Amino acid sequence: MQQRRGFVLGLVLASAFAVSARAEQPAASTAGATSTVTTFAAASLTNAFQDIGKAYEAKGKPAPRFSFAASSALAKQMEAGAPASIFASADLKWMDYTDGKGLTLKDTRVVPIGNALVLVAPADKAQPVAISKGMDIEALLGANGRIATGLTDSVPVGIYAKTAFTTLGLWDKVAPRIVGAESVRAALTLVERGEVPYGVVYATDAAIAKNVKVVAVFPADSHPPVEYPFALVKGQDTPAAKDFFAFLTGPEAKEIYKKYGFTVR
Repeated sequence: MQQRRGFVLGLVLASAFAVSARAEQPAASTAGATSTVTTFAAASLTNAFQDIGKAYEAKGKPAPRFSFAASSALAKQMEAGAPASIFASADLKWMDYTDGKGLTLKDTRVVPIGNALVLVAPADKAQPVAISKGMDIEALLGANGRIATGLTDSVPVGIYAKTAFTTLGLWDKVAPRIVGAESVRAALTLVERGEVPYGVVYATDAAIAKNVKVVAVFPADSHPPVEYPFALVKGQDTPAAKDFFAFLTGPEAKEIYKKYGFTVR
């Protein structure tokens, strides 16, 4: 009797193992067969890229995936092994960084779009500001006023902002007032909520914000051009990735960039 029970138990366990193996096999097969393209993109590209992804999918193509964050964070994630097929940075620095680490393919690199650096304020308190060299920034901010932007040592918008304020001779006075955020969208949110009276963001981000207005545009010669380099990721330049990359830089995508206020090249 005991021998029969052992035989039955063995059959049950073998059957369970077989069911488990069959359940796992299709998932592994599906993962290997997928042609999904993952794009790591600067936070300021969120709305434009989402629209471009929908336009691409509407042509019967596989829906692309996106990961949006500060270019600095994305570059570091790639360095740590995070899977991506395309990298779209908000500045040259972080694309140069991935090039230097051998993560992106330099010969695929293009710079199809640009942006402008602006000063924003909550819409209900917005008044035009004249940005100029040596301006009285303390009078503008008042006793406790602060300025939100990206982290000035790593996030592209923050780096642009620091450079602009330095060129204008204002950095020493502005530095203690900076609230550094993890991305341009996070900085914009602080202004939208009225938590800080001013923010330095991109023109395209300001354009989609409901409760924020642009009060000044930084002089073009106060900072390097705001440029967005795109490149394919090394080892991930599959036909599917190349196809979507071509779409991201093609005429239909350029019309979407224009709609959001990017400058197109």
